[in-house]
Amino acid sequence: MATTTLWIGTRKGAFALRADARRRRWSLRGPQFLGHIIHHIVQDPREPRTLLMAARTGHLGPTVYRSVDRGREWREAPSPPAFRAAKAGEPARAVERVFWLTPGHAQHPGEWYAGSSPAGLFRSQDGGSSWSPVAGFNDHPMFPQWAPGLKTPDGELLHSILVDPRDPKHLYLAISVGGVFESVDGGGDWAPLNEGVAADFLPDPNAAYGHDPHCVVQHPLQPDRLYQQNHCGIYRLDRPAKRWQRIGRAMPARIGDVGFPIVTHPRDPHTAWVLPMDGTKAWPRTSVAGKPAVYQTHNGGTTWRRRDRGLPRASAWHTVLRQAMCHDGQPRLGLYFGTTGGEVWASTDAGESWRCIAQRLPEIYCLSAARH
Repeated sequence: MATTTLWIGTRKGAFALRADARRRRWSLRGPQFLGHIIHHIVQDPREPRTLLMAARTGHLGPTVYRSVDRGREWREAPSPPAFRAAKAGEPARAVERVFWLTPGHAQHPGEWYAGSSPAGLFRSQDGGSSWSPVAGFNDHPMFPQWAPGLKTPDGELLHSILVDPRDPKHLYLAISVGGVFESVDGGGDWAPLNEGVAADFLPDPNAAYGHDPHCVVQHPLQPDRLYQQNHCGIYRLDRPAKRWQRIGRAMPARIGDVGFPIVTHPRDPHTAWVLPMDGTKAWPRTSVAGKPAVYQTHNGGTTWRRRDRGLPRASAWHTVLRQAMCHDGQPRLGLYFGTTGGEVWASTDAGESWRCIAQRLPEIYCLSAARH
């Protein structure tokens, strides 16, 4: 029977939670890289012993680490993501954070993508040791308009890099603030994909770009279905259509449809989970009324049901960031989320009930499941 390890990236280092065979008991290991900011930790599905970590290492800046022994030891990439040198008359660009990591296509072992702050797209073809900027995006003629530096409170972020499992040349990415973009030629050219998405904060609410996607996911078995948790709601897109549908309108009005993460069921494209936060004008970024809850849809967003059994009933003033909710893929599906208050919550019945399996950690930035 496969076992699960949850990799936890925090504002002060990396931790790992290892489950027993029945996922009833969890043991905490770490910290590793204590004091360093860990933005993303991802297992390579093509080579499960391999993990990549996106980190900001104190005064030394942003980098990527690689482990080939399931996280026991890590080595820094000799050539981490970096923008090309500026030409005469151009403003210089520098990576402030490596924010997102995505394994490449199954047919391309060793290929990875990374997203940065400020917005930049990078590719590795040697397992994460050396990285090159993807010129088709970073040097696109429209790049200054697509990524003009309209920072969120956490900065301008390139995230949600998706590789179509049917076609390694079909890519998606998202920028906060900028929008969702698509390439069908392996990153050589890109186009905005934001039709139907609200942009309440823009002068033109129907703008082609300038949106604030928080997280975009693609279903592995039905890749034409995408879900998006946005600053302005929850959306679904069924390709080849290009217009997103706001499925968050079906959420309870008192809860709203603002949040950071969205997770899909690995075997059912109609099932997804979100974790709403307070998105009122003050944008407190806490659970609504201090009462956290997961909301689940079984019908692609037509209806949503609250799943809060076991979660705090009051005074839980935290939120869950875009990389901090995941599933473990097991037949009896496990769902997990980590909070800005340093807690990890687990459900081994697909979200029906929850229990806390770790607490008093630093602020959690990311949570990912590795199986072995």
